Amino acid sequence: MSFLVAVEALLARAAQFLRLDGAELTRKLVQVAIIWLLAWAAMRLIRLTARRIERLVNDGDPTVTTLREKRGITIAQLLRTVGGTSVMVVGFLLTLNLFVEIGPLLAGAGILGLAISFGAQSLVKDFISGFFILFEDQFSVGDVIEAAGKSGVVERMSLRVVALRDTQGVLHTIPNGEIKVVSNKTRGWSRAVVDVGIAYDADIDQALDVLRDEGARFSADPAWKARLEGPVEVPGVESLGDSAVVVRVLARTQPGSQWDVARELRRRLKKRLDGEGLEIPFPQRKVHVKVEGSAAPGGPVETAAAAGGA
Repeated sequence: MSFLVAVEALLARAAQFLRLDGAELTRKLVQVAIIWLLAWAAMRLIRLTARRIERLVNDGDPTVTTLREKRGITIAQLLRTVGGTSVMVVGFLLTLNLFVEIGPLLAGAGILGLAISFGAQSLVKDFISGFFILFEDQFSVGDVIEAAGKSGVVERMSLRVVALRDTQGVLHTIPNGEIKVVSNKTRGWSRAVVDVGIAYDADIDQALDVLRDEGARFSADPAWKARLEGPVEVPGVESLGDSAVVVRVLARTQPGSQWDVARELRRRLKKRLDGEGLEIPFPQRKVHVKVEGSAAPGGPVETAAAAGGA
């Protein structure tokens, strides 16, 4: 009974403050409850829709994230943030409108927003840039990009900022207005580039045949074939280095698979070259030592030493 008395007293004070009678206050409170019940239902619908989108784009293959999956995850994330914020704002305005006239408030807020926009041009620039990034589909959540001097995986994006996680685990938050050029490393297709050094005294034609044969074996491997978009290519000699002949190996891959493919290719090529007796040389330096007044026949003595290191 004491609780009911306290509630009645609180309602009476609220009615007196709002200049409403008890019946009118009760009616408005019921309307408030209906508004927020509908807001809760809308939030629930938004979350269910976002999860539905994520399920629809999921192809069931955890090893490869397709462009369709990335786009769906991005849309679902934006739906949760923008949709949830919109529902809360509308619910608050409808609730406020039950007790006060919000027309003049909205007009004043519009003028205030215009004044703030002139003083916060960078914020407006962030939102405009974010809109065009999303509209043009420049990148999505899960893409590996380089922007504003930072690179990493896109963990989160909104109309104002983009959050990148780099290989060291550092999270970089970049305002969209600061992004001038975006380098997307996982859009459409990717490429693994492996440069292999062959000793100068080795048979380069044999080395090319060995690398091409191992590339063909790798391309036919069922464990890796799904990540490739064509056979591994060995175009030929890329450059003549200080201590090795550099041969380039190329593999066109699914987006984001280029790093795993390159690591596995290096491992297999190293084992195959070792088995064929072809040396991958380390950097060497030849040092000539001249000994003055040497008693040895034939004049000055020259020795050569090979030293590892750059």
